[in-house]
Amino acid sequence: RQMNRFANDPVYLWNGRRTAMHWDLPGLFGNICTGLAEASRVAPDVTSVGVDSWAVDYGLLRDGKLLGLPYNYRDARCALGADAVHETLPQERIHARNGLQFMAFNTMFQLAADKLEGLLDLADTALLVPDLIGYWLTGRTATERTNASTTGLLGVDGTWDTELESILGLPRGLFPELAEPGAELGAVLPDLADRVGFGTGLRVTTVASHDTASAVVAIPMDAASAAYVSCGTWALVGVELGAPVMSADARTANFTNEVGADGRIRFLRNVMGLWLLSESVRHWERDGSRVDLPVLLEQAAACPPPADVFDGDDPRFVEPGDIPGRITAWYDERGLPAPASRPEMARAIVESLAAGFARGVEQSAALTGVPVETVHLVGGGARNRLLCQLVANRVEKPVVAGPVEATAIGNVLLQARANGLLHGDLDDLRATMATTLPTERFEPRRAPAGRV
Repeated sequence: RQMNRFANDPVYLWNGRRTAMHWDLPGLFGNICTGLAEASRVAPDVTSVGVDSWAVDYGLLRDGKLLGLPYNYRDARCALGADAVHETLPQERIHARNGLQFMAFNTMFQLAADKLEGLLDLADTALLVPDLIGYWLTGRTATERTNASTTGLLGVDGTWDTELESILGLPRGLFPELAEPGAELGAVLPDLADRVGFGTGLRVTTVASHDTASAVVAIPMDAASAAYVSCGTWALVGVELGAPVMSADARTANFTNEVGADGRIRFLRNVMGLWLLSESVRHWERDGSRVDLPVLLEQAAACPPPADVFDGDDPRFVEPGDIPGRITAWYDERGLPAPASRPEMARAIVESLAAGFARGVEQSAALTGVPVETVHLVGGGARNRLLCQLVANRVEKPVVAGPVEATAIGNVLLQARANGLLHGDLDDLRATMATTLPTERFEPRRAPAGRV
């Protein structure tokens, strides 16, 4: 049962030189506490809370106090940090140390941007977003491993790369010690527990705090023959492995090796996700009109597919703003016909996302040798039946859609196991999922349309 659902919009603050994008973490924490208070009324016997969030972003602290609102990973400063790092260390050497794909907003690049601004001179601790929430809940600090693996500072051996920190001139020991999913972080602080109505019995259990890592826990798949697409604002497309793939081909294809629950490796590629559609809707609604997304998607499904899909991973689409205008510009620059109406634009977006997902599935299979027979699509994208069908058409394999709330479910599964309510490894947890929640299967219908 959902206790509290709330928006997570960036805030824009003038910093003396420019307007920068930040996250309103105190506001989010207030909404979390509101949800806990509601949970205490509905289910007063709750004993465990688990925190997951998006990756890479963090708060800087000194003497336990937050120094400022954490930056949003879409802020323009990230490119400056990436350039500064690459002046010292080329990307191929970075990949050899951490196995990560290049994304300009990875934590190590953001820290380099902090260094340029002098912010690291003030901080003695950095906490990734879910670890910061955990700290505010319990007063205790740790860095959960799955999210640590997205920072760029965790070596492929699973330990903090202190040598890399030194090479880049970053403070040593900025992040706390690592914690595994399923550990107990601590009891909720007494005054906070009292305010939300739980008394002293509520504690925080670490989970796979990178939201994709929790989502993958809840996918009812056979990892030996399946690929997955965890589709929200971003889409993470890949397979689950027992060991990282460190080949030059994997680096060139911009695939990443991130840690999952139980030491599994999430070998995947970040692909632009539903951000393109949601930000387009936000842009269209700025004139005061309302866009009914289900109706828009029905209209899009009735449109013919575009002759050419666009590259959703083009960097121009990362920052907020006029996404439809940027898509039109992408087509115009190539002398191609651009979508002429909102339904046609929505169809082009969904077709382009499906093409990107299919490309990621095909590459992950080729780079790992996993014989992909089924693609599992979870997250908000599982609600988009047009998207699910188009992915099936393009990969020419069945797509199993659902669960939609895979991240929250994976979070709860790991808490349940840590507290003795469930037992076994990930395969056992997934077997439980397969018999508990419904999914929808999409069979491929036709040859894909649209070149890119």
